Amino acid sequence: MSENKSPSSDDKADVVSISGQSGASSEDHEPDGVTFEVVEEELHGGQSVRRRGVYLLPNLFTTGALFSGFYAIVAAMNQSFEQAAIAIFVSMIFDGLDGRVARMTNTQSAFGAEYDSLADCISFGAAPALVSYSWALHNLGKVGWMIGFVYMACAALRLARFNVEHDNSDGRYFTGLPSPSAAALVAGMVWAGHEWGISGADAVIPAALLTAYAAVMMVSNVKFNSFKEIDFKGRVPFVAILVVVLAIAVIFSDPSRVLLGIFLLYSLSGPISMLLGKDKAR
Repeated sequence: MSENKSPSSDDKADVVSISGQSGASSEDHEPDGVTFEVVEEELHGGQSVRRRGVYLLPNLFTTGALFSGFYAIVAAMNQSFEQAAIAIFVSMIFDGLDGRVARMTNTQSAFGAEYDSLADCISFGAAPALVSYSWALHNLGKVGWMIGFVYMACAALRLARFNVEHDNSDGRYFTGLPSPSAAALVAGMVWAGHEWGISGADAVIPAALLTAYAAVMMVSNVKFNSFKEIDFKGRVPFVAILVVVLAIAVIFSDPSRVLLGIFLLYSLSGPISMLLGKDKAR
């Protein structure tokens, strides 16, 4: 957020001189010295205007997602794998809300988009890789940390590709497995393994294969349904509400296994559609 400081006489003179220039405003003046400020250019009335500060509400949700990802790493380091997996799912909830809140409140910004991508790289790249490594992959030695690194690198590459291609892509589909879904697949595996009483040492091979599969799918060109065509604002049949209630009840009856099953099926839906030839018309 912008700082409220009383300008000195010299600063006032600078502001006046800048304000007198054609098309300029007092917001174009950047004070010297150490500051905690963000200056961002926005289009206003067909002209580029420099604005100071950031939007608080959407960035709070992004910060919540970042904190949850960081907490997942700390919990995994302390061998609290159930808490680590749950924290990644909490991060997914925050990540799903920040963009929607920004659009609903008309507070989208380039800063928010960049901040969201960096937070995603931690929450859905570094955190799942370290959780999987701490739970099982460390038993493979160098191969284990290499798989963890490949997963993290693929998540970063997936986010970078999305940032440069999303304006030109078909909004109905994602190119490659979305990083939150890949993180949910890895976190669901760890959570379900903990619920089943399976140690990471006993599941090291499945864990390695599933983590590697999620990594490859993120950077692949396989199409995955984005479900963005669903209209949440329009009217729906009454039975749709009953289906939603039933789905929530099923998830909460056994969240670790149900969520693992959901995201495993979603991660397989793209390759299956490709093999069946259904994505040729996309």
